Amino acid sequence: MKKINRIKLSLVIILSALVFCQIGHSQSSNAKETVQKFAATLQIIDYFYVDTVDQPGIVETAIVEMLKELDPHSVYISKEDVEKANEPLVGNFEGIGVQFQIFKDTILVIAPIQGGPSEKLGIMAGDKIVKIDGENATGSEIDNNFVFKRLRGKKGTKVVVSIARKNRKELLDFTIVRDKIPINSIDASYMATPDIGYIKINRFSKTTLEEFDKAVSGLIEKGMEKLILDLRYNSGGYLKTAVDLSDQFLDTGKLIVYTEGLKSPKYNFNATDKGVFEKGQLVVLINEGSASASEIVSGAVQDWDRGIIVGRRSFGKGLVQKPFRLPDESIIRLTTAKYYTPTGRCIQKPYEDGIEDYYKDFSRRIKHGELVHADSIDFPDSLKYFTQANRVVYGGGGIMPDVFIPFDSTRFSDYYIDLRRKNLFNSFTLQYMDNHRADLQKQYPEFSVFKEKFIFDNDQMADFVDYAEEKGVKKDEEGLDQSLVEIQHVLTALIARNLFDYNAYFDVINEIDDGFQKAIDIIQSNTLFEKLSINY
Repeated sequence: MKKINRIKLSLVIILSALVFCQIGHSQSSNAKETVQKFAATLQIIDYFYVDTVDQPGIVETAIVEMLKELDPHSVYISKEDVEKANEPLVGNFEGIGVQFQIFKDTILVIAPIQGGPSEKLGIMAGDKIVKIDGENATGSEIDNNFVFKRLRGKKGTKVVVSIARKNRKELLDFTIVRDKIPINSIDASYMATPDIGYIKINRFSKTTLEEFDKAVSGLIEKGMEKLILDLRYNSGGYLKTAVDLSDQFLDTGKLIVYTEGLKSPKYNFNATDKGVFEKGQLVVLINEGSASASEIVSGAVQDWDRGIIVGRRSFGKGLVQKPFRLPDESIIRLTTAKYYTPTGRCIQKPYEDGIEDYYKDFSRRIKHGELVHADSIDFPDSLKYFTQANRVVYGGGGIMPDVFIPFDSTRFSDYYIDLRRKNLFNSFTLQYMDNHRADLQKQYPEFSVFKEKFIFDNDQMADFVDYAEEKGVKKDEEGLDQSLVEIQHVLTALIARNLFDYNAYFDVINEIDDGFQKAIDIIQSNTLFEKLSINY
């Protein structure tokens, strides 16, 4: 057995050396000695260590720790986690196609995914999955992992689900043939006013541009002339997708971004003639959660004075990762270059003091008051750049918006935070919909009717407060008054989402969103576009 292990170890070392030579192109004596040193250490452990050793585990730990010494975004992904890690960026998974939540130890269908196998068979929002392939699917052991293991699976395979439906005595059995299910990167796309469209993108995946083209085309058909692009809390994704999306707003030939590294020659990404929204007022919403690909788009828009950036300073990730597959099918995502906006800005924030310090940046921003006061942000003159219209912009730590929106913490009382922390908004909404779905569907056949007439009144609020108290959050009159508008809108938005879709949710919640409302004001007043000489 030990002989076999040694053979395996030798193969790993040989393969690692080959990979090193292929991707590193470094034949220096130091590099060769380093590989030999690592291999010798593994061999010494294998021959002489007192106990049995998990060699693959040691190697994985060594790789993880080694990458930590490079930068915060170079990472190792094990073979088992590769598919899971890629899933959101690939833009699909294989399964039955439902959005669900665990409600009272039962799998509750929030909505079937449009075009998926469940929707085609007539599975509906509000259905409860109580059996899967004859196995009981209710009880305290039911969690998300239980659902994923049983309902996800290879395309073409079958699963039988037994569903309890309101006003039906017997269970309904559905034989579902699993299929590819899209993971949408666009959360919402709707007309905010008769001529202003709104699109919210949550990630930059392989399907984002296709989704964006479809969304823009649909909004233009409805009369869109101006656009609010919401990239808040969008942590990024594929560089190519960010370039392709930026291309939709910029004239042919304009530089979108360029990348460059010590061993990666400078490469320019320029706009083509494929833009679908090169004219028309554009506002891009960003905040501290907007990173990487989001910063490429907002940086290109800002540097070319194509639109107005609204919100708070973005995350500050200006590093490009390239995946390298290892012999066991695991992957290293290695930083190979930095990216620079058209003016030459690298917006990567400092990481010289290590990963732990790097991720404390957000808490430092809070401590310094940056989320509330724009003038608390200090950029050195050495990082100053100028846009095409001679506006000052800065590199070295995220994209600073043209219009700052402070974080309004006064809306969130301790009472509200406790309600959120215990997930009571969602659980109450699920119970409310379970009891009232049929009546609501009759009363509000379309979202426009719901938006105009639905009111979360005092009686419903009293029910929610009583429900929260039953779940351990005591009534707090002062906290309730402080957050009343927020609570009412969140509950109304969740009901709208359950009754209609995510467009309805954001249409409701954006009514009290400071950034969204400011974007509307900027577009409708037009003065800021003229003042900043924005091209549209």
